[in-house]
Amino acid sequence: MGEFQRNICVLPGDGIGPEIMEEGLKVLEKVRKKYDIVFKLNFGYIGGAALDKYDSPLPDETKEICLNSDAVLLASIGGPKWDHYPPEKNPEVGGLLGLRKLLNLFVNLRPVVVYDKLKNTSPLSKRVLKGKIDLITVRELSSGIYFGQPKQITDKKALDTMVYEKDIVERIARVGFDIAKARKGKLTSVDKANVLYSSMLWRRVVEEVSKDYPVVELNHLYVDNAAMQLILNPSQFDVILTTNLFGDILSDESAAIAGSLGMIPSASFGGDINLYEPAGGSAPDIAGKGVANPIAQILSVAMMLEYSFDMREAADDIRKAVESVINEGLGTRDIIDEKPLSTSKIGDLIADRI
Repeated sequence: MGEFQRNICVLPGDGIGPEIMEEGLKVLEKVRKKYDIVFKLNFGYIGGAALDKYDSPLPDETKEICLNSDAVLLASIGGPKWDHYPPEKNPEVGGLLGLRKLLNLFVNLRPVVVYDKLKNTSPLSKRVLKGKIDLITVRELSSGIYFGQPKQITDKKALDTMVYEKDIVERIARVGFDIAKARKGKLTSVDKANVLYSSMLWRRVVEEVSKDYPVVELNHLYVDNAAMQLILNPSQFDVILTTNLFGDILSDESAAIAGSLGMIPSASFGGDINLYEPAGGSAPDIAGKGVANPIAQILSVAMMLEYSFDMREAADDIRKAVESVINEGLGTRDIIDEKPLSTSKIGDLIADRI
């Protein structure tokens, strides 16, 4: 398979980003050797690091690298050092949101697995964490209240507009149903159709799309009930399909169930080039100390292999290696109380099991 080559844009970013990215690439290198595949890595700057070097959170050089790649692997960006910049230069707004716009990303996937060995680190009790918890949130990323117009703000009034169009809902719904079909065959659509017109449309379109997926069980929850059910009985969920705003909130809530954001990868899809990144932030307070959890970054590599390169076996190799390390009671300090290991040591252990 040596002739198989994929170009990957690597964006280490800020804070703990370069540290966890190093471990992700360490694991990718083991996959490269095992499957005799050529990965060409092209490095770029984004976020605060890009501001320092180019006075832009998403410079033209980085855009060119991204658009000439088969996938983009991002670490973490931002930090207090750059909080004073205006929105267009803010690492998150100008950098991350700018990158999503550049790649025309419209769906974000946030998988959450609660490992038996780590149930003690979850804020939920073992009584609640019964059964296997393995769910994924499919969040619409391109529309909704974050992008709806008009937007206004004065000293006495502020306005945001939540807009959804039928084709936008249908597009994201099909992604959700396709994923549910490949998993356990259950999809929960989350909305607020009892009061929001946009949610009424959302529910109607999801119902229409469901007719093309008779093998997938569909149920609906209002967002307030869904938030409660995630805490009361998370094992009931397989695929959660929801809007931009609700997905932003619920995906973080579901991630907290796992006990640490350092365990949660994510993927964003759009056109031909997908984006893969850990769910957590840049954690500048622990940057350079070798204590950051690299597992979310490593699992983001697994998602890249599966979804962009159709290498499901290699992706499963990584997931099994992660689970093997965790089952031995090994981890960084965010998930292990006694004798936590360093960022690089965890990367070494996972890579050794590929």
